Amino acid sequence: MSELFDAVDALVSSRSTLPPPAERKRLRQAHGLTLDEVAAALQVRRATVSGWEAGKTEPRPPERDAYARLLKQLAQLYPANVPVPSGDTAVPGTPAVPAVSAPSVAEPAKARTEPADRIPEPVSEDTALRPAAVPYPVTTTRPTSRRPPARKTVPVGSPAGGVDTRFENGPLAVVDVDADGQVRAYCVGGLVLGVPAKSIAALVEWTLSEGRLGQPKLSGPGKDGDPLLVLTEAALEHYGLPVTLTKEERLAGRIPESHKVIKQLTRANWQLTKRGFGPWARIYRPAQGSERACVQLCIPSWDALDTRHWANTGQLPPADLARLLGTYAARVMTPRGSTAVTGLELMTALHPPTRASEPDETGKRHSEHNPGSLGKEPVDCAPCEAPDGHPLLADLPRFHHRTPAEVLVEEAYDWARPLTDAECLRPHLVGIDVNMAFAAGANGLTVGLGAPTHVKNPVFDAKLPGSWLVDLSHVDLSRVKVAKDKWAELDGSLLPSPFTPKGERPAGPAWYATPTVAYAVELGYDVTPIEAYVRHDNGRYLDGWYNRLRDAYLATMADLGVGADLAPEEFLAAMDGYRQRDPQLAVVVSAIKATVKGGIGKLRERPRGEGWKPGQPWRALARPTWRPDIRAAVISRTRINMHRKIVKHAAFTGQYPVAILSDCAVYASDGPSPLDFLPYRDGKPLPGGFKLGVNPGLVKHEGTQSVLWGEGVRERFNAPELNLARYIKDGTVTDVDSGE
Repeated sequence: MSELFDAVDALVSSRSTLPPPAERKRLRQAHGLTLDEVAAALQVRRATVSGWEAGKTEPRPPERDAYARLLKQLAQLYPANVPVPSGDTAVPGTPAVPAVSAPSVAEPAKARTEPADRIPEPVSEDTALRPAAVPYPVTTTRPTSRRPPARKTVPVGSPAGGVDTRFENGPLAVVDVDADGQVRAYCVGGLVLGVPAKSIAALVEWTLSEGRLGQPKLSGPGKDGDPLLVLTEAALEHYGLPVTLTKEERLAGRIPESHKVIKQLTRANWQLTKRGFGPWARIYRPAQGSERACVQLCIPSWDALDTRHWANTGQLPPADLARLLGTYAARVMTPRGSTAVTGLELMTALHPPTRASEPDETGKRHSEHNPGSLGKEPVDCAPCEAPDGHPLLADLPRFHHRTPAEVLVEEAYDWARPLTDAECLRPHLVGIDVNMAFAAGANGLTVGLGAPTHVKNPVFDAKLPGSWLVDLSHVDLSRVKVAKDKWAELDGSLLPSPFTPKGERPAGPAWYATPTVAYAVELGYDVTPIEAYVRHDNGRYLDGWYNRLRDAYLATMADLGVGADLAPEEFLAAMDGYRQRDPQLAVVVSAIKATVKGGIGKLRERPRGEGWKPGQPWRALARPTWRPDIRAAVISRTRINMHRKIVKHAAFTGQYPVAILSDCAVYASDGPSPLDFLPYRDGKPLPGGFKLGVNPGLVKHEGTQSVLWGEGVRERFNAPELNLARYIKDGTVTDVDSGE
């Protein structure tokens, strides 16, 4: 009988009485609700609610019943023909608008003429209390003049702490269309601009002439950041673009050249880069002197914002999306593509390949190499540094498997071992994770800037970056030097080798990056390289990159309540649930981390499609930033940093890790907290060992599971050396360890 009742209820719900479309809109606006708020409550798209209010579509169950319920309650609060409060009288459900959109936003210049298309944005109480993303001036008053202002030109060297009025509206804007069909550009700091453009070509023109969007250069010889426009689904529909890509378009990464929007751009003399009109499209005209005319588009519904790093950012309301991306842009840089692409672009922005020379005898300046940069032209890697399929290896037999003596393999750890009997008697497995491990590995690292020099029988030099063919199989981890003239006796069988990603002891000569060989010397062992590819032109190319990403990470974590100078107990407490304090800022943290890892990975980008065949060059090889040797050096140093801490910890406590995955190490422990096995004395950690804290290179609590869980997982998959570090965070194991 209950099934019949359910069927009747469903039938009634399918015909729930709804007011006319115009009344639906009136009721929503009377209560001060936005389309985004209603859409979020009903779990539908913003455009869907807009369609209901316009009468273009009608809701269907189960949303129809919930929508009818909402409108019925609003109708009771705001009967028809009853005037809605206005002026200084607050509308129920709508908080007062503060004088500025965020507490730390700079005041606009008093003499500045406000543009006629600035629109004050209602700010929710929650948003108003959040930290400001960037110090750009905003206004909350509607100007009376409808005449657009003249664009101001400001010298590049604007005063420190001042605002570059060329970019006074911030680095980016989220372009959306409201229920009335009006195009709005949501900028950082709560600013909303009216957009008159009727086409994508006109939108680009407006952005460059009146939008005042962009970002000042990050380095003296560099270039200003191009403005970024993020197009919502409503904006895509408005400008004649598909809301989603077809399967063929996703595979191609672009819409076809025959699309009407591309033809419109061509007629307006705009060009697209080689990657075409895809999720991250760049629309430009050739530069006139030093003036650039370029706008970047980001299209979330085309998967521009990878959910692995950006979570559900693409689903946010326009103002929140502008705030989140604006925070990232201010602290890292305006996104130029994926987090990996942005990580690589940040390296170039901080170390531009060229600079202006000193004036010659005629007073003219010329472009010259910028010292400390990678230059404008790519350099060949060493054969041992080349990945499989590289043109340098074209003469190798087709199915030849290169040995360690032929190829440099510097990768992150993926190592595990069975638990000892003593470890099985402990109740807990505790994982600790190194913060920003690859960033810490890049900090202060000397890397090659130019091409390698091949040397036979070289004398090892720890200060010289390069790749070395050397036999390290004689290094015995049962006896290692842990300080000057101080040796430690260890159980080497419980430690991974520092020289291989899988922790296996090398069997003979192999290629290693400089930090790996230097660590063998540090452990107290002699090394005799057979040959090497070294780089005499070198420098600390990644220092500025590390500093900016470190500062971005620490500033965002501080906004989330995790400071840099907390005591161990306070740090663990602050980290507990920090993501829930502001989910949007937590996404910024994830994106910053992905920028680090992705940027390092891009240094050895492999071919993707492109009709590539082994032995042929691929597109990435034409970049000066295609540098597998730099990637290898960073990963080498990151792995060595982890091993050094493990050895110090083992020598002092007698405790050894049971699993390591990249920057996460798992220990058997008598208690569930890292403080139950990390040695602290009077609040101070073991010198050279693991230290709890938020700074890059310090560690946080990754997760705790029981020893019984670990042994059960390994038994279930019949894998005694399953890497438990992969699953320690939440204990969920979905498939057997693939090792990938």
